[in-house]
Amino acid sequence: MAKKPITYQSAGVDAPREELVLQRIIKHFRKTWPQSDGLGSVKLDIGYFANVIDIGGVGLAITADGVGTKLLIAQLMQDYKTIGIDCVAMNVNDLLCVGAKPISMVDYIAVQEAKPDLLEDIAIGLCEGAKRANISIPGGEIAQLRDVIKGHKEGYGFDLAGMAVGIVPLDGIIVGQNIQEGDLVIGIESNGVHSNGLTLARRVFFEQNTFTVDAMFPSLEASLGKELLKPTHIYVKEALDILDQGIPVKALVHITSDGFLNLTRVVAEVGYIIDELPEPPQIFSLIQSYGNITDEQMFTVYNMGI
Repeated sequence: MAKKPITYQSAGVDAPREELVLQRIIKHFRKTWPQSDGLGSVKLDIGYFANVIDIGGVGLAITADGVGTKLLIAQLMQDYKTIGIDCVAMNVNDLLCVGAKPISMVDYIAVQEAKPDLLEDIAIGLCEGAKRANISIPGGEIAQLRDVIKGHKEGYGFDLAGMAVGIVPLDGIIVGQNIQEGDLVIGIESNGVHSNGLTLARRVFFEQNTFTVDAMFPSLEASLGKELLKPTHIYVKEALDILDQGIPVKALVHITSDGFLNLTRVVAEVGYIIDELPEPPQIFSLIQSYGNITDEQMFTVYNMGI
């Protein structure tokens, strides 16, 4: 009997409902915005990868994000030294998408217990991520939430998120407002799953097929756990090199949750023809084949190597 196809929704992530909830929340947030231009005014609507605040004629780009259920892979592996890189990546990569130069990030770590080895390992990853992104970490917060946070190993449950800021000229904000027919779409290769779609991957590998993190596949260079835990690439150097050269970039898009649908998160009402893609990393083929997942689902959930 053929396996029943797995979807992101059946794995536990209901994106359509999340969108409905978000719309209800946003109408309240907008009420907090200043009604006039100038100090503190909000320069973008909600829905882009980051927003920009006017701080006296300079644009302060701001965003917040976490690493999602990738931290559960870190728990299974009992390896916490790279998950901080993912936290930095998910924030600074979003800042880039409004044309901003990332400057600094603060972290929030909620833990089951204040385990010194766990917290130090997370900090090691955060600092490595900061080094790669050329940003500072001026502070953060640790919350001990034993009744809220649980882990695969007693006392080692945690959640990790961050909030990052960058700067961008108010007249240099990039959100795809000038995209037009004939513009070229360029994709930069990813180095794997990054930090999205891990709920679906965990359901496929560890629940439906009962693999372990130590499982080896001929098409992978490392164990399954190490492949899934591979840190998200930080694109600060590549993006800033392009912007600093004065190349007329009209939009920057971070392919995360919602996959290639992120291309629609621009001002211009345009569609795209993508006529050439590199071969996706083998981890995506394994997720698709073992989960009996459609192409549509794969390109909706994952970056597929871009």
